[in-house]
Amino acid sequence: MTLPPLRVGQGLDAHPLVAGRALVLGGVTVPFELGLDGHSDADVVAHAACDAVLGAAGLPDLGHHFPSADPRWEGASSIDLCARVAELVAASGWAPVNLDVVVVCDRPRLGGLTATMAANLAAALGLEPSRVRVTAKATDGLGFAGRGQGIAASAVCLAAEQPVRG
Repeated sequence: MTLPPLRVGQGLDAHPLVAGRALVLGGVTVPFELGLDGHSDADVVAHAACDAVLGAAGLPDLGHHFPSADPRWEGASSIDLCARVAELVAASGWAPVNLDVVVVCDRPRLGGLTATMAANLAAALGLEPSRVRVTAKATDGLGFAGRGQGIAASAVCLAAEQPVRG
């Protein structure tokens, strides 16, 4: 069996927790008293996923395509940005094969929401739901996530080169 050219991309994002904002992770509004600070909806799960997918395609990172200095992206849905990333990646001749995301926070507990986050990412990126996994990990009080100061996410994506149509 001959495999198409493959690449791996990695993404990482972190934002501080603040009062007065909704907490959005993987496109899910999570019931919690704090939200993530950022220019868009600050969805670290979606941001890490996007950077992993962009990296696997050999494209510049999320901030290059959707800079925080651009008012068009203020309050933007990061799941919508994922759909735009999928278009950029497809136009470059690559397609994500699978995506794995780890979100790091001690509070709130996210275990019951990770399947919905994965489904949201899969839909936005045009992947079969079985090809996206989101897991939540606690740090048992260690670091900024353990102290409740912020939330981080890390992602890895495998992508395959696609024949360019046109």
